[in-house]
Amino acid sequence: MSVVAANEIDILATARNNVVGDYMPSSDEPYMGPRQLEFFRELLVEWKHSILNAAAGTLQQLQDGPIREPDLNDRASSETDWGIELRTRDRQRKLIAKIESAIRRIDEGEYGYCEVTGEPIGIGRLIARPIATMTVEAQEAHERREKISRDD
Repeated sequence: MSVVAANEIDILATARNNVVGDYMPSSDEPYMGPRQLEFFRELLVEWKHSILNAAAGTLQQLQDGPIREPDLNDRASSETDWGIELRTRDRQRKLIAKIESAIRRIDEGEYGYCEVTGEPIGIGRLIARPIATMTVEAQEAHERREKISRDD
């Protein structure tokens, strides 16, 4: 697993821990009822907030000044680290757009249902990936189609 993916998972786990409290959605209650929707809204907002806080730290470090390593190897290493950090922030910028889209789906009453089949995505999948828009089966089919079109 890449460092970027691990970082995103850590940020989501932190957001989940900040929201959970004593409630965790379960299949014993009405699917996408008010309590579940509020849980996912809070989770998405907290996740977005955590990403923005991490991005603010990166911005501050960039504003502190250019890299001035006297050794060429140290400078190259620092520049590589910055490149990775900037790519991470770009991925997170795209993730924020997906989070905002999920919040809009909550407002519109479409959250938790597959955009392809209309079936419930499932509580477990949404807890693991709150921005999911497809069931596991629909996502797998989508990825197979993408792979086949790339191979052509």
